[in-house]
Amino acid sequence: MANRKNLNPEDSPRAAFGERLRRLREERGWNQEALSERMGYSASHISGVETGARPATAKFAASADKALGTGDALTRQWDAIANPAILDGFPAYIVQEGRAVEIRLFELGIIPGLLQSHAYAAAINGGAVQRGAITEQQAQERLALLAKRQRALERPSPPQLYAVLDESCIRQRVGGVKVMPEALDHLLDIARRPNTVIQVAPFALGERRSFYKPVTLVTLPDRAQVSYAESAHSGQLQRDTRYVAPLFTAYHQLQAEALSQADSMAMIEQVRKEIS
Repeated sequence: MANRKNLNPEDSPRAAFGERLRRLREERGWNQEALSERMGYSASHISGVETGARPATAKFAASADKALGTGDALTRQWDAIANPAILDGFPAYIVQEGRAVEIRLFELGIIPGLLQSHAYAAAINGGAVQRGAITEQQAQERLALLAKRQRALERPSPPQLYAVLDESCIRQRVGGVKVMPEALDHLLDIARRPNTVIQVAPFALGERRSFYKPVTLVTLPDRAQVSYAESAHSGQLQRDTRYVAPLFTAYHQLQAEALSQADSMAMIEQVRKEIS
C-alpha cells in the first residue's frame, strides 16, 4: 500500500475512468489479481489503466463491466472519452450524468438532447454537417452517444428529470413538418413519465427569467451537486458549491415562474396542432 498512487478523477477523463475502475474493484474487496482472473487481462494492465498510465479500450471497458456486474457503465464512460465528436469537458459531465439521481435542464432554442426524438436529433446534426461544423461520421457518433444517454433514463431506477424549456424550444421548427410534430409528441410522452417534469418558460416571462443561456444541474447519490455549461468550443463542469448553489436557487425560481406542467403540456399540444 506504500506505493499506492492517489487518483484524482478531475485530472482528465482517463484519470476519471481509472479512479472509477479502482473504486468499483475495491468495493467488491478484490485486488488487481482477482479482477485479472475475471477479465482476462493481466494485473499490470489493469494497474496501468487504473493509474492512467495506459488507455482503456472498448474491449477492456466491456470486459470490466461484465466482470464487475456494472451493466454498460464503464463502456458508456469509455465511449464519452473516446468520442472525438464531442466538446472538451463533456466526457467529464457524462460520467456525472450517468450517476445522477436528479437532473435539471434549462434550454433555449432547441429541445434538450435527452428529450429529443431520433429524427429531431438527426436533423440537428445534419444541419451541423451542412454547415461544415462536423463530419458525417462525427454526426453518427453524436447520435450513437445520445441514444446511449437516453437509454440510461429508462434504467430500473432512473434519475428524476426536471426540464424548463424556453418557449423557443417548441416553436422553432427543426426538420420541418415531417420532424417537428413527432418531436413534440415524443416530448409529451416523456412528460407523462412518473420521473419527469417538463415546464415551458413562456416568452411573456420577460425579465423574470432566471437564465439567459442553457444550464444543466446534476444531483449525485451523495447529494453533491454539480453544474455543466457550454460555450462554442468547450464545456465546463463546476463542482464548487460557491458557484453551483446559486444556480440551483435560480433554477427553483425559474420553475416557480414557468408554466405548470399541465399548462406546459397544453401549450406543446397547441403548437403541435398549429404545425400539423
